[in-house]
Amino acid sequence: MNVTTIGIDLAKTVFSIHGTNQDGKAVVRKRLNRPKLLAFFA
Repeated sequence: MNVTTIGIDLAKTVFSIHGTNQDGKAVVRKRLNRPKLLAFFA
């Protein structure tokens, strides 16, 4: 999976992640709580 851009909707308890590749196609869509968000980017 080649993600070039990541967008994060910063909410209080649940964060929405949206990642796209070079062509602008969505390759990642996730909803994560705070501990899982930190682990996802680690």
